[in-house]
Amino acid sequence: MRIIPKEGIDKLLFGMNQKEVEAIYGKPSRQFKDEDKNIIQLYNQQKWRLTFYEDESFRLGYIICAHPDATLFEKVIVGRKFFDVKEELISQNVKSWEQEDFDLTENHFNEENWLILQSEFDAIIKVEIGALIVDDEFNWPFGNKYKAGVTVK
Repeated sequence: MRIIPKEGIDKLLFGMNQKEVEAIYGKPSRQFKDEDKNIIQLYNQQKWRLTFYEDESFRLGYIICAHPDATLFEKVIVGRKFFDVKEELISQNVKSWEQEDFDLTENHFNEENWLILQSEFDAIIKVEIGALIVDDEFNWPFGNKYKAGVTVK
């Protein structure tokens, strides 16, 4: 299960709608609306939380993944120490990180790729990625002229 910053995860691309996602993965394990009227879909088997933004015609704009087999730049990510992963990501040009602490969890955020690595007890427990906003507009890889696999800055 490959995580691709700026694009998506596995066969999911930012910009897909619910029907397009369900055509690939079937119905979600659970679905609900959040306080902003976004649609949230949970896929238990994949350990995904997908957010479809209400104000963007319910396009997929945010993914949280906690699957133990998820890879980032060909390396397994969940369960590893953040600082080990951080060192590896330098070679992928992912260098600047902001850290925010919440009780026993830490969020390590890289804004250039809208990537969050959340850790607990010194181990990454989940990865969050979001669609990029360029010039106040979302950059949707799905449905637009977009070259998949673009080098991450």
